[in-house]
Amino acid sequence: MAMQMLLLRPTLVATVSWPDHRSLTRPPKSPPRRLLSLRLGNSDRRLCFFTPTATSSNRTSAVTSEAFTSSLESVEVFDVSGKAVPIIDLWRERKAVVAFARHFGCVLCRKRADLLASKKELMDAAGVALVLIGPGSVDQAKTFFEQTKFKGEIYADPTHSSYDALDFAYGVLTTFTPSAGMRIIQSYMEGYRQDWELSSKRNTMTKGGWQQGGLLVAGPGATNISYFHKDKEAGDDPDMEDVIKACCL
Repeated sequence: MAMQMLLLRPTLVATVSWPDHRSLTRPPKSPPRRLLSLRLGNSDRRLCFFTPTATSSNRTSAVTSEAFTSSLESVEVFDVSGKAVPIIDLWRERKAVVAFARHFGCVLCRKRADLLASKKELMDAAGVALVLIGPGSVDQAKTFFEQTKFKGEIYADPTHSSYDALDFAYGVLTTFTPSAGMRIIQSYMEGYRQDWELSSKRNTMTKGGWQQGGLLVAGPGATNISYFHKDKEAGDDPDMEDVIKACCL
């Protein structure tokens, strides 16, 4: 029964009981990838790397790591015109804040998109691009743009290949948590709404409904990753102060 639901409406958050979690999670994966000996599994929320500044003596240098991006080399995403773009090209020649949404109908993702867009002037001043990638079709990406008027670039990942490569969290137990339920209620109180038509699309129901996202700051340079955040559960937003430090200061 739980698998038929994509996202709890606020009135149902506290009333759901879950079946055995072993039937609702992904099958065992191959050993996790590593970046500078730091595990990139689902238990890690964030890896942060900052370029040192005169006012901050406790930051470490930005890193470059072929190990981190090697799994992304064959990954393509699609812009709203349907053109395929190698994902690494999004930051190869520029610096970019790249957000990965849960899915295009997600109410929490719409709130995060607004949060990122509110920092667009800072990013523009620093010459940093703002990018959002969602697991879904190009048509879903277009609808998301039309509904949200997102100020950055939007790309679709129909096969979830970037999400798999970055090993983002996945599963019912990362989607329906007490804190995620409270975030949904808060988002509704602030005027955000789930798009249930987008959320009910087959590719979202079978994959994206249980998918979590994240955010990275990367470039210029294919392997230059200065910040990486993995949502541990639905609505687990990155610290925007950290994001701005990594991208724009």
